[in-house]
Amino acid sequence: MNFSNEMKLTVKALSQNEAFARSVVGAFFAQLNPNLEQLDDIKTAVSEAVTNCIVHGYQKQGGDIDIFCGIDNNSITITVTDYGKGISDIQQALQPFYTTCSDGERSGMGFTVMKAFCDKVDVQSEPGKTVVTLIKSVCKAE
Repeated sequence: MNFSNEMKLTVKALSQNEAFARSVVGAFFAQLNPNLEQLDDIKTAVSEAVTNCIVHGYQKQGGDIDIFCGIDNNSITITVTDYGKGISDIQQALQPFYTTCSDGERSGMGFTVMKAFCDKVDVQSEPGKTVVTLIKSVCKAE
């Protein structure tokens, strides 16, 4: 797809980089003049995607997370990619409350939150690579 503007960011899979990624994507998204709710929605969805990479993809063992953002007219497309273990059953992972963490720290609502705050969420995964695509449109006031 051809985007009018785009950016790429690679961060280490460390919990402190979740807030950084959220802020960078939010700043990039701001060029579409979203309202505060839309801005919070996309930042929350990115937080969930990055946290999934850290906790599930790399199982807190570290690695790189690649984030791509593309702007087209009134929407943003974001891909969050990790090169961890992959998701063996995507349909199961998309179910509310499903988690692979047995320590009780995770609610299993990450993908549910992403789907609630974005217009479209797509997940592609295989061992060694998971790509989560988030799309959010901003309605322009006339």
